[in-house]
Amino acid sequence: MTVKELIATNKFTALTLPLPNREIEGIYIGDLLSWVMGKAQADNAWITIMSNINVAAVASLTDVACVILAEAVTMEADVLKTAEEKEINIISSPLSAYDTAVLLTELLNE
Repeated sequence: MTVKELIATNKFTALTLPLPNREIEGIYIGDLLSWVMGKAQADNAWITIMSNINVAAVASLTDVACVILAEAVTMEADVLKTAEEKEINIISSPLSAYDTAVLLTELLNE
């Protein structure tokens, strides 16, 4: 499933979508950025509640397909601008991190 297809389910909201055709190959959930740097894999959808500028840096380093901000967490405009410049897809979910992962798992396995 691509990030664009995920958005088309109308269960997520795109905040930045510079690379809509990135394939999602797995899921990683984490908020401890140093842990995410060592554990998240390329093409994962990274689910987090963190929204600071360091999220863009970690997403870039790990080459995740997208960052999903759970629990309707918002991101400041300057962070979104940086994410767009670094070609990082940022999307939002109103669900908890757990429920977002369950929903995403179901969608990926359809």
